[in-house]
Amino acid sequence: MKLTLGFRKFAVTCVGACVLAVAMTAYAQDAPAQEAHGIAVANMDRSVKPGDDFYEYANSEWIKRTEIPPDRAGVGVFTKLSDLSNKHTAALIEEIAKSNPPAGSGARKVADLYNSYMDEATIETKDLAPLRPHLDAIAAIRDKRELAHALGETLRADVDALNNTNFHTANLVGLWVAPGFNDSEHYTAYLLQGGLQLPDREYYLADNEHMHNIRTQYQVHISAILRLAGFSDTDARATRIVELEHAIAQTHRSLADNQDIHKANNTWTQADFATKAPGLDWTEYFHGAGISQQARFIVWQPEAFTGESALVASTPLDTWKDWLAFHLIEAYAGVLPKALADERFAFFGKTLSGTPQQRPRWQRGVFMVNGLLGDAVGQIYAQRYFSPEAKAQAQAMVANLIAAYRKRIEALSWMDPATKAEAEAKLSTLYVGIGYPETWHDYSSYEVKADDIFGNIWRGSLSEYRREVARLGKPVDRKEWSMTPQTVNAVNLPLQNALNFPAAILQPPFFDPLAPAAANYGAIGSVIGHEISHTFDTEGSAFDSKGRVRNWWTPADLAHFEAATAKLAAQYDTYKPFPDLSVNGKQTLAENIADVAGISAAYDGYQASLAGKPAPTQDGFSGDQQFFIAFAQNWGSKTREAALRQQVMTNPHAPAQYRADTVRNIDAWYAAFNVQPGEKLYLAPPERVRLW
Repeated sequence: MKLTLGFRKFAVTCVGACVLAVAMTAYAQDAPAQEAHGIAVANMDRSVKPGDDFYEYANSEWIKRTEIPPDRAGVGVFTKLSDLSNKHTAALIEEIAKSNPPAGSGARKVADLYNSYMDEATIETKDLAPLRPHLDAIAAIRDKRELAHALGETLRADVDALNNTNFHTANLVGLWVAPGFNDSEHYTAYLLQGGLQLPDREYYLADNEHMHNIRTQYQVHISAILRLAGFSDTDARATRIVELEHAIAQTHRSLADNQDIHKANNTWTQADFATKAPGLDWTEYFHGAGISQQARFIVWQPEAFTGESALVASTPLDTWKDWLAFHLIEAYAGVLPKALADERFAFFGKTLSGTPQQRPRWQRGVFMVNGLLGDAVGQIYAQRYFSPEAKAQAQAMVANLIAAYRKRIEALSWMDPATKAEAEAKLSTLYVGIGYPETWHDYSSYEVKADDIFGNIWRGSLSEYRREVARLGKPVDRKEWSMTPQTVNAVNLPLQNALNFPAAILQPPFFDPLAPAAANYGAIGSVIGHEISHTFDTEGSAFDSKGRVRNWWTPADLAHFEAATAKLAAQYDTYKPFPDLSVNGKQTLAENIADVAGISAAYDGYQASLAGKPAPTQDGFSGDQQFFIAFAQNWGSKTREAALRQQVMTNPHAPAQYRADTVRNIDAWYAAFNVQPGEKLYLAPPERVRLW
């Protein structure tokens, strides 16, 4: 019996140590064509006082004229690049598909994968036939030993703890293969809590009307999915599934607590699982997962493993079989007959995100190909859309920002010389990937068929899992990328001490070779500074220059840093996008640190780029004003209420408006806009958070 729930991996997500916010899902109408190279003056409302609401000042006119299309949960300034990247990628895929590439080649796999997804007639003709053998295998499970084996067979390498990718996987457990906390030279196996279909434990546990309604509709959705798949007594089955997931949620660690690296560093041997997490037959589980040979694991949330394993023992077998069947159907509903796909979107799109309409199928096809064969497309994308000149300019800006960061560290009066030396060592060994990776993913073991979308996704998920498992114990490639070139995003990889800046984000409006330095440093410069800053945030500061978990701080330095970050968390706790829902300062702390420190370093880099010369003005705005406006315009957005609520509860990034207003911690912003006491964003100098 072979089971996998890995298709959810290929949804549009955002990594945690990045600069985007997942609720934005950045797709929508573009603003009117840019009239000048630099800040978008047409997006601003100068009647708003910068010191009262800098976000509205920089973005209000854009917000007023922008509508959220019916197939989007939200729109943002990132939209322009995301749409452009997807159009380019779709054109490349269609071009590849028409070129009749040789059998077995990467190009042929891209063509066949995309065509199999677009062939809706064949999907309808096959009906549930591709799913039936797997449902039959679940139905045939006779006891808890066979259940343990079946649960092991669902294990996939579809989570990333540090970057919050699919953190609450619908598999009971998620595998992450990454450099070891304690042996950063070799890949190790991390196991993470899972078992939930809703975005976060709070969706099951929160006691308010909104979440009660979500849970009620979720139960109706489960019943509908099972009924469409031919099950009987679906209401009762749905009730039992929700009750089981509620019990699983009670065992889970919160998103805020998950970011404490020291709580996650728990090494268990295989023998430890039977004594520390009794209830699940772990020998059978690891056999089913194909990792019986793995001697040790890092268990991120021990309490969840203990709790979930106990639930395997205490919950009736038939409930677990229904849970497995539902999650299998749910994971593949997008490539099953339209009735199932529509029901899945009705809940996850309309109910959870407030999105009334699905995106066009070609866009969904692009996302799917990028998830399974991203580098095969990315090689061509990088060659065609990212010039050597653009790469050189971006590399120069990164070097300038790292130099600015180094100067900031050297100038810190509160940091001990020994701690400074370790911080500077991290900067010296930091790998910064610009545009595209130095080596490309090998898809030779992945079999793709032109008429088998279900099998293509099944085999793709399994192929990736086997590739990850094969790396366990092998030396770490510190230059390995976690993103494709066509991704509009950026990431810090603390276990590798590395950054990735894909080609797709290194374009206007973020990076414009013809724009003034002020706009570029405020836009892409703050993004670069943000990612560099993750090297020293609450997570990154736990790792040394070799990616090991090691305390390289003196007690006094650490106390100073923790006091400053606690003040920043308290600042964000005061932000309330809804009367009944506040931003969680602890949950968003790492990203908020990176925003504050990143814009500070970007500002220094901008000043250094002027080399003492006066900055050119734009529409009467000084260079410093352009810099801060460009930063705030990174975050112009409109988001549906349901999606924004989901972001606040489940995402490590604060909502966009509060990210723009983080300028209230920067002294130069006050001078640039003559911000005075009494204005809403004003903070007295002692209250401004200063980190680096």
